[in-house]
Amino acid sequence: MNEKVANICMIGHGMMGVWHSEALQDQPCRLHTVVGRRPAPTAEFAGRYGYLNWTVDFAAALADPAVDIVIVAGPSETHAEMARQAVAAGKHTLVEIPLAMNLAESERLVALAAERRVVLGVVHPMRFRPERRAVLERIRVGEERVRKTHGRFFIHRLENVGATGYRRSWTDNILWHHTAHLVDLGLWMACGGAMKDADARVRTVHCAMPGPDPRTGIPMEIALTVETHDDQIIVATGSYYGRERIYDTLVVSDRDSYRLDENSGLLTTGSGTVGVASERENAWLCARDFVAALAEGREPLVPGWSVLPTMRILHRAQEQWDAIHGRQILPGRPVM
Repeated sequence: MNEKVANICMIGHGMMGVWHSEALQDQPCRLHTVVGRRPAPTAEFAGRYGYLNWTVDFAAALADPAVDIVIVAGPSETHAEMARQAVAAGKHTLVEIPLAMNLAESERLVALAAERRVVLGVVHPMRFRPERRAVLERIRVGEERVRKTHGRFFIHRLENVGATGYRRSWTDNILWHHTAHLVDLGLWMACGGAMKDADARVRTVHCAMPGPDPRTGIPMEIALTVETHDDQIIVATGSYYGRERIYDTLVVSDRDSYRLDENSGLLTTGSGTVGVASERENAWLCARDFVAALAEGREPLVPGWSVLPTMRILHRAQEQWDAIHGRQILPGRPVM
């Protein structure tokens, strides 16, 4: 990008739209346009965070030549199509996790971004934790080796209410959304950040998910295990029936163990427990990095291509579920 201040178009004003807008308040960019579904809350959000414009017309926002960067923060099931349109319009695009709800759409988006020569980034906030940088560097140079990672996400979600208490118009997905966080972190740590080599490291994928719950229409639990050819183990477990809210990750290496609790902002190692940035504060780094990467002419920390190994693991897990329960359209995942 040139020296001009980048104009941001935010798609969606739910929790992540709020967090990304907060993150960019004091950054070298301009909050230009926010796109929502309903006029009144969209206008209120624009005023609250200082957007110059608001609209409920996504196509009109993309047609505005002043818009440089699109941040896709709408419902998970709309990410792929909104990102496709943004990339096709020549806009640099940052997509909330998940990039898509299936592997094929993820691969098409990465290919389209390369074809259009625009930057495609994905919000995988667990890769942004500064507490992991020294560990990752030791892994990269061979001074430390990950043996196992275990990520957990448990929440009570029998009604369609988000983490902030907002009643949403869409349904979540325990495999393609929350497990994507946990699997990606495990794979990223296991390979020392070398995601170009990640596919070749995966030996087996085993996934257990029940059939659709009669109350919500979606699978509500998951237990997923990945084995690498280096005998490392990646485990991701979760439930939408959990009465205790648990969101944490444990990385066990041949040198130490690192358990990071996203809910409490605490990191526990063999040396004790210290406070770290909250989930919200850590998420701020994602949009800031994307804006800075474009200004500096470098890749963002999480480029679109780098999440494809994770999406391939999720695809294998989905295929196992499909073989048992039959391929079917689910609420929040309107794809076959």
